[in-house]
Amino acid sequence: MAELVLVRHGQTEWSRDGRHTGRTDVALTPEGEADARSLAARLRRPFGLVLTSPLQRAARTAALAGLVAHVEADLVEWDYGPEEGRTTAQARESRPGWSVWDDTGLGETLAQLADRQRRVLDRVRPVLDEGLDACLVGHGHALRVLAACWLGLDPAVGQQLVLGAGSVSTLGHEHGCPAVLSWNTSS
Repeated sequence: MAELVLVRHGQTEWSRDGRHTGRTDVALTPEGEADARSLAARLRRPFGLVLTSPLQRAARTAALAGLVAHVEADLVEWDYGPEEGRTTAQARESRPGWSVWDDTGLGETLAQLADRQRRVLDRVRPVLDEGLDACLVGHGHALRVLAACWLGLDPAVGQQLVLGAGSVSTLGHEHGCPAVLSWNTSS
């Protein structure tokens, strides 16, 4: 049965510091580059399709992991709008109790992000239907929402699906039902 492998990009200064990193094109840290290289052995298999976000932290992770990836604009991270570059604690100074999952005032709603991730799944499904594995290299929140959409759940379920930098997860099917086969594993 074909599998959909999700790879979150390696560490950046902003991900290390807990800053919301949406559209800002930050580079991997040296540790993030090392993590990306270490993914190569785990990702050494034939893929019918490999897609990456256009942002350098994802594209560089794909390249360092030995993947030849096509850029997919819909894999870009959530647009955090005015919260870009800020931590949750900083956002809560002016918005007590705020969470990114309460998408009020962001540059993109959760529904818009989910629509983009469903388009990615629509692009990947024909490859999976042919029995070929596919790989997506992207970002924490976007991939979490994509997984919720894969499972047919409300996109907000992504809040419960934590993804660490440089992690690998696998989606597939069990008895014909969409399933999580592995989640948030690191090298």
